[in-house]
Amino acid sequence: MSDYQQLLAELPSDWSTLPINEVGEVISGGTPSRNNPSYWGGGIPWVTPSEVTGLAQKHLEYTEEKITTEGLAQSGAKLLPVNSLLITTRASLGAAALNSVPATTNQGFKSIAFGNHFSPHYYYHWSAKLKSELVRLASGTTFLEISGSEFRKVSVPVPPWTEQTHIARILDTVDTQIQKTEALIAKLEKVKEGLLHDLLTRGIDENGQLRPSPEQAPELYKDSPLGLIPREWVCDQLKWFVPTADYGISSSLSDSGEVPVLRMNNFQDGEASLGSLKFSPASSISGLTLQYGDVLFNRTNSIDHVGRTGIWRGQLPRVSFASYLVRLNPDQEKLSPEYLNFWLNLNSTKNMVKRYATPGVHQVNVNPTNLRKVYMAAPSSIREQLKVVDALLGLNKKINKEQHAAAKLKSEKTALMDDLLTGRVRVTPLLEQGQPTTSA
Repeated sequence: MSDYQQLLAELPSDWSTLPINEVGEVISGGTPSRNNPSYWGGGIPWVTPSEVTGLAQKHLEYTEEKITTEGLAQSGAKLLPVNSLLITTRASLGAAALNSVPATTNQGFKSIAFGNHFSPHYYYHWSAKLKSELVRLASGTTFLEISGSEFRKVSVPVPPWTEQTHIARILDTVDTQIQKTEALIAKLEKVKEGLLHDLLTRGIDENGQLRPSPEQAPELYKDSPLGLIPREWVCDQLKWFVPTADYGISSSLSDSGEVPVLRMNNFQDGEASLGSLKFSPASSISGLTLQYGDVLFNRTNSIDHVGRTGIWRGQLPRVSFASYLVRLNPDQEKLSPEYLNFWLNLNSTKNMVKRYATPGVHQVNVNPTNLRKVYMAAPSSIREQLKVVDALLGLNKKINKEQHAAAKLKSEKTALMDDLLTGRVRVTPLLEQGQPTTSA
């Protein structure tokens, strides 16, 4: 008995199960001939798996391509009514969406047009449970695929209609909260991107405000190798700000040992993460332990990953760093490490750094000597640098708060799905009381 079958066996006694072909009509997709232009460019949305696997919401409305009525007739596909459940059943298995407009799909789907008293919204959420069974039943050498006959035979729960609709409503409410939180995070990330550029090119004036732009107040700026910069700033090669740099340890790493070692994949958006740590014997560290505020630079990898940086915030009492990372040691009378970390994550800085990347057999490399040839402009006043840092850290704090909220909501949704979709926690008492949510 598979895990999925065991799940069905543990459903409440007053719930039934039915094969998919008895909860709705199973409809396959098709692709009109590309050689006939009259089949394409019509008004019928035509869905491909990538449009569903990358979808961050329940409903699919827009598609990259549309076909004509003639193309539909010649493709072997059928027009799906609104709120059909589109499930990918080839290569990428089990991704699902509901169509909010009549649509058709290519051959990568088996879609379900539901009969009466079967909630498309309940079965959309149930599709997350269905995925493992589709993978188990799939076959193929080039890519996995589940046949229409196998798909139709897969059983699904059939709770009472009122429970189906109420369960779906609860999970939809949580999904809406998650989507709103993620939309806010995306907005804050966009604000951060603009603020990062503005603060690191214009700084903060004596009134604590973002300095006017050169177009607004040209008298506040002067020429430099990087163009116009505030008159109070200094522009020089990075080696003037960062006189020395250290390579990390070159010993082999293992999954266990005495001293944790940070690698390139431990850095994201300028911060260090403790996931997937490797370890080294203490004897190989040779004094290369990190101190709070150390800035690390990834000197070698693919062109997209070289230059990734992060700042160490002392999450562990003793930690070192791998040889393809470089610790940059700024003169702290000239440059705040926090300011340096933000500057290294500026898109214009990344582009400058990549110009110094030398190609290798499988990856590129930026050695510290070349890195420190890059020109940098920064406030000559450490006080102004710290004002910039405070503004950016404050925004990071807001983003982190919303990210934690989103993670908590997703965790709560997972628990709710496990409880409600399987009837482990019943919503029947809530229905009797007219309550919109469950406290379980």
